[in-house]
Amino acid sequence: MASSSPAILPISNPQSGTVPAAASGGSVQSQAPVTTPAFRAFINHLTESLRQGLSQQRSWAEVADRTAFSKPESFSEATLRIRKNYSYFRVNYLAVVALILGFSLVSHPFSLLLLVGLLSSWLFLYLFRPSDQPLVLFGRTFKDSETLILLVLLSVFVVFLTSVGSVLVSALMVGVGLVCAHGAFRVPEDLFLDEQVTESTGFLSFFSSAASSAAAAAVPVAART
Repeated sequence: MASSSPAILPISNPQSGTVPAAASGGSVQSQAPVTTPAFRAFINHLTESLRQGLSQQRSWAEVADRTAFSKPESFSEATLRIRKNYSYFRVNYLAVVALILGFSLVSHPFSLLLLVGLLSSWLFLYLFRPSDQPLVLFGRTFKDSETLILLVLLSVFVVFLTSVGSVLVSALMVGVGLVCAHGAFRVPEDLFLDEQVTESTGFLSFFSSAASSAAAAAVPVAART
C-alpha cells in the first residue's frame, strides 16, 4: 500500500492574521492593522483633551445675558472687550465657530466628502502608516518624500481648486464675525477669570499636545528614509 504524504493545512499566524506563504503556495505580505498604536494614542489623547476643554465651557445663559450688552465708546474699548470676552468665553466662541463650520460643510456634502477624504489620506497614508510598510499604488512603490509631495499637491488641489476652500473661508468669516460682534458689545466687567483659564491652556491646545503624544508613539515613522 502506497503511503500518502499528510496534507498541510494553512495555519493563521496569530500575530499578523495572515496565512504563511509556504502553506498558501504563494508570497503573502503581512498586513499591518488599520489602527496603529500611534493612531490609538492620538485618538485617546485627543478625546481626553477635548473632554477637559469642554469642562471649561461657560453657561450659555451668561453668554446671552441681555443686560450685559452695551455699545462700546471707541474702537480701543471694543478691542479690549473682545480680548477679555475671548479669554472668558473661549470654549463657547470656538463651539459657535465649529457649529457654523459644520453646518456649512453639511450643507455642501461634496465639499465635506472631499475634506474628509483629504484628512483621511494624510492620517492613514503618511502620518500613521507603519514605517515598515511602504505605500504601493497601481503596482508602484512610493518613498516617503514622494508620498509627501503627492499629499501636498492633493491638498492644494482640494483647497484651492474645488469648493472646499470657499466653503471653509466663508464659514470662518461668518463665525469670527459673530464672535467679534459679541465680544465687542458684551460688557466684561462682571466676568472673573479662573486661574486655570488664564494659564495659556486654550481649548485648541489639545491639538499640539495630542500631536506630540502621537509623535512619541510613532517614533519609527520619523526614522523612515
